[in-house]
Amino acid sequence: MKPITISGILLIVFGILVFVYQGVSYTKREKVLDIGPIEATRETRKTIPLPPILGGLAVAGGIAMVVMGGKRAS
Repeated sequence: MKPITISGILLIVFGILVFVYQGVSYTKREKVLDIGPIEATRETRKTIPLPPILGGLAVAGGIAMVVMGGKRAS
């Protein structure tokens, strides 16, 4: 399999994952209070949104790369 075809398949998978998850979530811990042996922390959940157009462009680009890789092999 050619590298362009593999890259195209990876782009298609990435695009589908963007459609399914629509963002990346993570938890951030912050120290709120630190007095000697007493320590208080706060957990905040944050999300980085990924627009659906990004997924569509990734899928379209991946399909184009797979088609290009197939035509070069012939």
